[in-house]
Amino acid sequence: MTKLLSITTVAATLMSALSAQAQNFPSKPITIVVPFAAGGPTDVIARVIGERLRGTLGQTVIIENVTGGAGSIAVGRVVRAAPDGYTIGIGHWGTHVVNGATYTLQYDLLKDLAPVAMLASTPSLIVSKSTVPAKDLKELIAWLKANPGKAAQGSGGAGSAAHIHGVFFQQRTDTQFQHVPYRGAAPAMQDLVAGQIDLMIDQVPNSLPHARAGKIKAYAVTSKTRLDAGPEIPTVDEAGLPGFHTSVWHALWAPRATPSNVIAALNAAVVDALADPKVRQRLVADLSQEIPARAEQTPEALSAFQKAEIEKWWPVIKAANIKGD
Repeated sequence: MTKLLSITTVAATLMSALSAQAQNFPSKPITIVVPFAAGGPTDVIARVIGERLRGTLGQTVIIENVTGGAGSIAVGRVVRAAPDGYTIGIGHWGTHVVNGATYTLQYDLLKDLAPVAMLASTPSLIVSKSTVPAKDLKELIAWLKANPGKAAQGSGGAGSAAHIHGVFFQQRTDTQFQHVPYRGAAPAMQDLVAGQIDLMIDQVPNSLPHARAGKIKAYAVTSKTRLDAGPEIPTVDEAGLPGFHTSVWHALWAPRATPSNVIAALNAAVVDALADPKVRQRLVADLSQEIPARAEQTPEALSAFQKAEIEKWWPVIKAANIKGD
């Protein structure tokens, strides 16, 4: 009985201490754990947001790059961190949706993390080498159906966005083509420009410059609205493949059990950052990202969206038996 009381007292003391810390949040530097190397898109977005958070929260924001396991090592670090808001993690569609279907994780993507806010997203372009005879998306689908298994689609690797979106495209259009994995999207795009592969479903920042230069053909953007940077490219709905909406999105999470007022403080700082003209310039104009509407920037919206994405993509991934490298 004495031992039970002692444990209860310790737990109450810890909860009281956490509550007191939460009331004064933030009172020390905040670390954003980035699951990829410095210089990549996720790292750049983290640094753009982190710099604005520093001014809003009045504390240093440290960027910590933790690589490995397709991002799962970094996410695990956030899961195991103290739930006080001083260690949070940025992740994306791959780390917080795909990994749950392609890897055996030591944590639950929905239960072991507290959503903070959606940051940005980028759709993809359905593109082909310049010599493919199709003039529009309907003709591309017809050409693929007339040549089953002959065309080659490039991607940044097994389990990458381009790979999974290509599988989804085949399921939706009843087409068949080969998958050619590369060590990154850049070398795959190089081979598409050179005519060594036939098509890609590739993120806008990587493919749009080549399409605008006439080096490849762009048939549609996989979003509900046209791109500001490429308004001449129709959406998939306009081009004849309604509902084929894909994106690689980024968001922030904290450890489970992080106090609600700390989550609220972090969310408010992110909302403030996303409204800042300089941040929007960097994300939209420089990085070809789309900023979510204000109603989509809440923790509740991120939670619902992540759950919907898991329900959408896990069956696609598992049906194709896609495994992480």
